[in-house]
Amino acid sequence: MTDAAEAPRTTDVTIGPGDKRYPALNRGFNQRWIAEPEYIRLARSGTEVAAALAQAVKETPKDPRRTRITVRSGGHSYEDFVCGDDVRVIIDVGPMCGVGYDPKLDAHYVEAGATNWHVYSHLYPLTGKALPGGSCYSVGVGGHVTGGGFGLLSRQHGLTVDYLYAVEVAVVKKDRTVELVVAKRDDPDPARRELLWAHTGAGGGNFGVVTRFWFRGLPEPPKQVLLTGLAWKWAEVRKEDFTTLVRKYGEFFQAHKGTGDKFGNLFSMLKLNHVSNGEIGLIAQIDADTSAGTEAMGEFLAAIDGSIVPLARPMTTAMGEHPPIPELKTPRLLPWLTATQVLNSSGENRCGKYKSAYHRTPFTTAQIEAMWAALSDERYENKEALIQVDSYGAAINKPPRETAVPQRDSIMKLQHQVYWTRGDSRERQHLAWIRKLYRSMYTDTGGVPVPNQETDGCYINYPDVDLNDTATWNTSGVPWSTLYYKGIYPRLRQVKKRWDPLDVFRNKQSIELPPERSGQP
Repeated sequence: MTDAAEAPRTTDVTIGPGDKRYPALNRGFNQRWIAEPEYIRLARSGTEVAAALAQAVKETPKDPRRTRITVRSGGHSYEDFVCGDDVRVIIDVGPMCGVGYDPKLDAHYVEAGATNWHVYSHLYPLTGKALPGGSCYSVGVGGHVTGGGFGLLSRQHGLTVDYLYAVEVAVVKKDRTVELVVAKRDDPDPARRELLWAHTGAGGGNFGVVTRFWFRGLPEPPKQVLLTGLAWKWAEVRKEDFTTLVRKYGEFFQAHKGTGDKFGNLFSMLKLNHVSNGEIGLIAQIDADTSAGTEAMGEFLAAIDGSIVPLARPMTTAMGEHPPIPELKTPRLLPWLTATQVLNSSGENRCGKYKSAYHRTPFTTAQIEAMWAALSDERYENKEALIQVDSYGAAINKPPRETAVPQRDSIMKLQHQVYWTRGDSRERQHLAWIRKLYRSMYTDTGGVPVPNQETDGCYINYPDVDLNDTATWNTSGVPWSTLYYKGIYPRLRQVKKRWDPLDVFRNKQSIELPPERSGQP
């Protein structure tokens, strides 16, 4: 099925190594990964994607070391899944950024190349609806949605995939022909229903090339929100202050993990920066359409900021992928779209390494000790090294239907981040810092946050190939696939077998084909 609203386009747009555009398109946001593919194919419709894929799968690689076909949406893959040394062809769906309403499916559609900000700035003004997605403006929805998708509206309205009704996917069959498939939630074909389900959290680049999403029942964001950003000077933070701050933050969201109180509309990010940044930050947003929002924001800030001795000050430094917001130390009333734009930054293009963890309970004493040791270590200097602790729970933990996101009872979601400039001679030091921090936080469970009473694994949209290293960085005995997918991984492998039987779409952490049964040809 193709989009009835557009005529199929067949004009070829191919970028080779000699094209001046090539250096801008053979890489993504993370400058660690720069590919040298034979060519990059830009697609403007599902028909063009299918044609590009059909050509690519029948070609013989010029270099036997480069055999993978990958897909680029916004270019925010944290690992080398799109722009690795072994990539032969990149299919770039960036030109596909349409947003609208499809009367045939009675659903709002978003093309896979649209970015978060493109969706917010087009969908909301036209319809009054919004995807509860991320705050980084340049992330492409092709990857963001397929990994689950969450952001500042998620405690109030759930994950992006909670509203996913259908996907259009270009898939490669056993005979190497390509089919453009539309899979719906209520599809009469059970195999197509499984294909839709797999795209509600299993990540991109596993089953085919997603070209379009359809959503039903999208929520309306608040008319207005209260947005604040404050900071504490590292020079004034004692170890006991840090311990209290981090513990109180976890205890607050443990106490308010449900949707039944006035804090269900509150989302926050605690920015635990390295001491060389100079500040520890807190960003928070709440629905302000009623007076309860103002009261709740005040109570939240009193519970967190009021628990420690240092005085909160304006946020004057960049923190991870968010810019400084010094004018918002006092919560400001803003239209929702305006507030979203304030936080819409992805930082400079730079190299980075990331790790993740879901937490079901507040931090343990040992985990806080590990964080303090790494973040206060003045022997390592990097103002762009941090642990971002996002609030979780509320509507996220009460999904309206089954999805491929198995982590649905956490209270916090962590993103460990470290950045540096390409060519920095200290790259190994930066990698060593984040790896040792992560391992020390989860030392009791083999260096990773295994699913147990305290933690619940990792987030596939923050991929980390260190989880594959069972000799050094993951000695838990729990494979990377279980850390991401828990008990649903065997089911995902069956979807892989049905829709990508030749394993065309593969990377270091892609869904694996199931093992062949004994006696099976």
